[in-house]
Amino acid sequence: MGRPDPRLTPSGALDIRLQRLLTAYNRADPPPSRVKPIPLPLLRTVCTENHLDVHPLGPATAAMLTLGFFFLLRPGEYAKTTNPDSTPFRLCDIHLRQGPRRIPHMQCPIHDLHNANFVCLEFTTQKNGVRGELIGHGRSGNPEFCPVEAAIQRITHLRQHHAPPTFPIYSYYTRTWEAVTTKHLTTTLRRTAAAFGSAAGISPSDISVRSLRASGATALFCANVDSDRIRLLGRWRSDEMLRYLHVQAYQVVADLAPTMLQHGAYQLIPNDPLGADGGL
Repeated sequence: MGRPDPRLTPSGALDIRLQRLLTAYNRADPPPSRVKPIPLPLLRTVCTENHLDVHPLGPATAAMLTLGFFFLLRPGEYAKTTNPDSTPFRLCDIHLRQGPRRIPHMQCPIHDLHNANFVCLEFTTQKNGVRGELIGHGRSGNPEFCPVEAAIQRITHLRQHHAPPTFPIYSYYTRTWEAVTTKHLTTTLRRTAAAFGSAAGISPSDISVRSLRASGATALFCANVDSDRIRLLGRWRSDEMLRYLHVQAYQVVADLAPTMLQHGAYQLIPNDPLGADGGL
């Protein structure tokens, strides 16, 4: 209509009242949009089913889910994603050990890989990682859900198909090289959640591939592992870790009421002003 914009001052700036209103909107605190952790029985069900798959995608899927859970990894570090800034771990970034002895996993006989009882991932350019730093895990005690066995599965498959050391660990070979994707992992997890998730209190929409990082952190939190150790394993440099933990986990809050009842009869130190008692 040719009339001036009523939102703007004569100088062309947004009216101060609208600025304050928009600032107030931005400060509003809506419920955070975050995924829920996946209870371990559900996650193990997914991995067991994929271990039994004769197609190479199945075992690769199980291994990626296992490593993502135990190492608290970000999705792009163990699955192919569209994010150009993601840095996946590669075959050469895996280190196997048998006690103090390092196993040369690229040269040793394949059957020697199963002597490993410890696995490390070496960080290169992954987010919040220190270049050359190693983070490791021992065996879990369950061969179907174990970070050491998952790493051995990946090394074995990649070596059998002559993959170069710089190949991402999410790669698998059929007639050509393919990749486990974040979309595939999310679909797989949600399919199992649709079948069994109600017993664990989750629905398919509650979870995605990003749930694995929260799942590992919550498992450690429920086990009363020191928060500093959780932060170190997950490479959190601040209290951002708390965003991944859920007080909805039953084990986190189940014993709080009796604990509060037992320790609530505390006594306060009086803060009488100096001289109120005559200086005595």
